[in-house]
Amino acid sequence: MTVRVDFVVTSGTFSLDGETHEVDNNVWIVGDDHEVVIIDAAHDADEILAAVDDRAVKAIICTHAHDDHINVAEDLAQATDALVMLHPADEPLWRHVYPDDDFEPLFDGEVIEVAGIQLQILHTPGHAPGAVCVYAPALNVLFSGDTLFRGGPGATGRSFSDFPTIIDSITERLFELSPETVVHTGHGDSTTIGEEAPHLHEWLQRGH
Repeated sequence: MTVRVDFVVTSGTFSLDGETHEVDNNVWIVGDDHEVVIIDAAHDADEILAAVDDRAVKAIICTHAHDDHINVAEDLAQATDALVMLHPADEPLWRHVYPDDDFEPLFDGEVIEVAGIQLQILHTPGHAPGAVCVYAPALNVLFSGDTLFRGGPGATGRSFSDFPTIIDSITERLFELSPETVVHTGHGDSTTIGEEAPHLHEWLQRGH
């Protein structure tokens, strides 16, 4: 069965440090006609479940625990019987949304199998302490969450974030991938490693 990548764009808010912003999030669904993994759990469980259809959900991977990426995680978990997976360094952010609900710890180097392919977890802190990217070598695709976007790294001007750390994550982990690797981001348009790598010096001059 052919593996494919589906996605939906959901809309809601992101709140941190006393500020709230309207945001659109990309929710990625990787699998075949029988089983999938959901990457990020943003805003609208019904819309995500409609895209999943009747396929089994093997896992709900949260690229980090900002509220706009996890705010329907428990709804999805209850509807699908799938585990919510998150890097434990983001537990303080998780607790802002779910003071009493736990998640399955997700670690650097972990491999999740779905539809006959492997999804490799890359810990890429900076935007958040537990931020991860999900790399699918068989598809030549990286799901970057909010670590890397078209046009630069994710924001680092808020609590729990750090600009030098995100730059290290991008240069040491992501820019080691082939230039042809397609980068599916947590917000906005997709890009490639090759499109973004030449702009590193501009990002360093710009700062966070």
